[in-house]
Amino acid sequence: MAGGEREGPMEKVIYALWRDDGAGEGDVAARDAFSAALRGPVAERIAAVGARGVQVCADDGAVADAPLRLTTFDRPVSAFVAVWLDRCQGPERRRIEEILQSHAGRAEGWLVTESVPMAMPAPDGCGAGARVRGFTGVALLRRPDGMDAEHWRARWQDHHTQVAIDVQGTFGYVQNLVIRAVTDGAPPLAAIVEEQFPDAAKSDIYAFYGVDRERDDAKAELKRRTDAMGASTTTFGAAEKIDVVPTSRYMPVPPTFGSAFG
Repeated sequence: MAGGEREGPMEKVIYALWRDDGAGEGDVAARDAFSAALRGPVAERIAAVGARGVQVCADDGAVADAPLRLTTFDRPVSAFVAVWLDRCQGPERRRIEEILQSHAGRAEGWLVTESVPMAMPAPDGCGAGARVRGFTGVALLRRPDGMDAEHWRARWQDHHTQVAIDVQGTFGYVQNLVIRAVTDGAPPLAAIVEEQFPDAAKSDIYAFYGVDRERDDAKAELKRRTDAMGASTTTFGAAEKIDVVPTSRYMPVPPTFGSAFG
């Protein structure tokens, strides 16, 4: 190995960011500028202090027309930055948080365990502007009060995973089980989900659920899939108290040890 790189497992931390530029949520230019800065100079600074990889999922102009948006916050999340580190508890993470907090109005983070039921497609090209085709729906999941943590995890990962793959039009799926919050203001979360959809799914529910409109039973098949999805999510409380943010996915600093991309 050269250049100080090492092989082996890393720790993944995901940060949710909120813009603080005074622009409204409908200001596409402000959203694009925020996204460009995160995957450009901000990602470079994060890598310089020791991150082994940097991923940016931003609600920018490319997903402005995506209607499926749910939020439990006063303002919806503007972007997510994932970093891979040799160790979460080291000084590198604190420097990364200082960088993010200097750029965003609010930055909250969670240490997660990453599982990849379906590898993400690689970005189209290299560098800060290389975007992954389609769009990424990022969902913040919460465990219902009174539900046992292991029961919740089993219903989500052991049962729901295959349902989600079977009934949606996804072509990439990453599950991040939250271990703990790493910032003082971070709300309690159970998991952070990343699902890659085709561009058509932004406005076409048939594309969202992977149903061919030309098939004779398209309407019935769509209902079967939406019913199956709803029934499954209800078993672990993912149908309520959920945030869903459509984003563009970028990998400005590919992890040196490999990644969720196929």
